[in-house]
Amino acid sequence: MSFFRFDSLFQNQGWISPAYVGVDEKGIIKYLSSEKPDSDQVEIVEDFALPGFQNAHSHSFQYAMAGLAENHPAGTADDFWSWREEMYKCALSVNPEQAEAIAAMLYAEMLRVGYTHVAEFHYLHHDNLGKRYANLAEMGERMIAAAKTAGIKITLVPVFYQKGNFGQDPQPRQRRFISKKVDDYFQLLQAGEKVLKNYENASLGFSVHSLRAVNLNDVKTTFNGANKNLPFHIHVAEQKKEVSDCLAFSGKRPMQWLLENLPVDERFHLVHSTHLDDVELKKLADSKANVVLCPSTEGNLGDGIFRMKEFVKLGGHWSIGTDSHIGLNPLEEFRMIDYRQRLITNQRNTFEGDAAAYMINKSVASGRKAMGIHSKNNFEIGSPFDAVVFNSKTHLLSETSEKNRLSTLLYTSDSSRIVGTIVNGRWAVKQQHHHNGAAIKIKFSEAMRQLKNR
Repeated sequence: MSFFRFDSLFQNQGWISPAYVGVDEKGIIKYLSSEKPDSDQVEIVEDFALPGFQNAHSHSFQYAMAGLAENHPAGTADDFWSWREEMYKCALSVNPEQAEAIAAMLYAEMLRVGYTHVAEFHYLHHDNLGKRYANLAEMGERMIAAAKTAGIKITLVPVFYQKGNFGQDPQPRQRRFISKKVDDYFQLLQAGEKVLKNYENASLGFSVHSLRAVNLNDVKTTFNGANKNLPFHIHVAEQKKEVSDCLAFSGKRPMQWLLENLPVDERFHLVHSTHLDDVELKKLADSKANVVLCPSTEGNLGDGIFRMKEFVKLGGHWSIGTDSHIGLNPLEEFRMIDYRQRLITNQRNTFEGDAAAYMINKSVASGRKAMGIHSKNNFEIGSPFDAVVFNSKTHLLSETSEKNRLSTLLYTSDSSRIVGTIVNGRWAVKQQHHHNGAAIKIKFSEAMRQLKNR
């Protein structure tokens, strides 16, 4: 067993100072205490350890177009739906090798900013003509290979995508996503499960893209037919048009339909959930389902603002994701969640008590659920040691009391304050350098030169 000694380590209840963590050869925590162990194999880290952040929503291929849809000609309208057309162009241009290279670069960057686990919401299934690969999980296997190369944990979430909108056939530009029947999707899901063997840090979830993307009866059939132990992910009520289209088609709002037709509970990870009425918000909180918020993407796409302050007062559960990856820094995601509520309420107390502690504890616990993992504390005996380590010697943190340390870190820091990221008890990134970063960057650059989209 090997040991780390941190100046402080953050648990749900507060800081342990100093903190000794002992891990076995697989990176599983076997010792956790403020008392020094009887060992000479102690790595001294004079910094602050937080739990590794959980990225509960990712479309990795979209990283290739990050920043490319920000030129808005005068006199034209630009919203989510026009952005989506640009995304389709990107989706149709990426081959398996390029997709893997892009994902590996993205995942390495996630590690650099403190994420240790990602849920890959994966719907780029087929070739650019819409034909199935001989290996049904070709593209999913590439995501797992990318995660292995980068050293991040991954929950592969193969997505059922069937329709172009409520009651409409899919568009030609969506051809890489489409499974025509429920059985076709389950074949993809089973193929995805088989390739998990390639990486010990890979797991499985399942998904319906959204109510507008799958026949409503097939949504129910898919949920009821899947493994009851898998986390279920779905986009819900991201856009106002989606809400009005759902009403016109079914007589129900998207969240209303979901709550009335499926047994919504803590297995559910409802991405965005932006446009909810009072009844939906209350029922959602009561269900114990988890909302996945992606603030940088939601802001970039002009989605709207989730009713976070009200949801939290109702006892709601939530996590964070980076979705299109226009932004990656988890601290920025937290700040955006809080500041948007302050702007629309003209009040500063979005959360009661220690806002930073609440956001980190809640997002980590719910984010782990999105990966199929349940935990009671940030770090636990018998669980893998995954952490992000912040520099304790920066001018503000070095002069800040323990009481104000976490809020200072969350509200004032950026990624340059990160000393490194630990996955399974080993440094994946240290002093801003990824252990495999040079090779990952070479392949990423080659892929981008081939795509010629930048």
